[in-house]
Amino acid sequence: MDAFIQSLPKTETHLHIEGALPYELLHAWKPAAYPLNPSFHALDFRFQTFSRFDEVLLGHALPWFVSAERYHEAAKAIFAKHVAQNVRYVEVSFHLPVSGFIAVPAREIMAAIRTAAPVGLEVRIFAGMLRTDYTGPMKAVIDDLENWDELAGVDLHGHELVPTEPWTAGVWARLRAAGKITKVHAGEFDGAHRVREAIERLGATRVQHGVRAIEDTEVVALAVSRHVTFDVCPISNVRLMVAPSLAAHPLRALMKARVRCTISTDDPLVFANTVNDEYLALATAAGFTRTELAQLARNGWEVADVPPAVRARMIAEIDRLGRESARG
Repeated sequence: MDAFIQSLPKTETHLHIEGALPYELLHAWKPAAYPLNPSFHALDFRFQTFSRFDEVLLGHALPWFVSAERYHEAAKAIFAKHVAQNVRYVEVSFHLPVSGFIAVPAREIMAAIRTAAPVGLEVRIFAGMLRTDYTGPMKAVIDDLENWDELAGVDLHGHELVPTEPWTAGVWARLRAAGKITKVHAGEFDGAHRVREAIERLGATRVQHGVRAIEDTEVVALAVSRHVTFDVCPISNVRLMVAPSLAAHPLRALMKARVRCTISTDDPLVFANTVNDEYLALATAAGFTRTELAQLARNGWEVADVPPAVRARMIAEIDRLGRESARG
């Protein structure tokens, strides 16, 4: 199974760069402050609240991300891990600079990420923002995102229990009209109605997580009819207690209902996971077959922002590996 997972040409479509900072960089930088094997990396560790998760993530990420050079160093290490796992396409988001949070100019962050991408790995960069960020100087920045040619899209993230503000629908529509991909975190810490909101009100066809849509069959049907993709992070969902276990995770039920789902890591800084770990965990803890894993890999290429010829080639490779596995 390890060899089969490694052989799949995979994508990662739900990754926050601040949450993907390799912990070993922190340890090498300040070993006393960041000792090996922190408690939150234990397999049985669970974050009891979102605020505790946020505290751990930001407490480790913010001291590092103070310059474009630091973003570049982190991105280079992150992408090297992708290449080693045969991940060939990555959608990575960065948090738009907010006063008192991250002080590095957004365009410098994008350049740092872009120049860290190795040959052979397709990288698409997304600007992430909180539901409350459309205020003060951030409003002008967000209103200008449609003109950033190097930006693939945007991602509305943060604590889902915060209401989605009225500005979002208009901004998201304008960005889509400019050719940007619009993502929304929904159906993680709040229920299926937030997935409906993301689809119907915000017009999103890419939902980050989305797993709690399973609580409403009408929302599941809506996602299928609108060809919405859920970029799912199973280990994250278990560690944050969105799902009680991988065996009880709704991913398979969503797939059986014909919702297109992809697999990603979300925030490996705190979850200590890799893309290969996600696939292997589904196989060992949830009984996913090679056919199901291949379908997940295939789904990633179906939504990847790549030329049709690249998409066709990657899907053909996955299909070939699936046939060979079935014969074996």
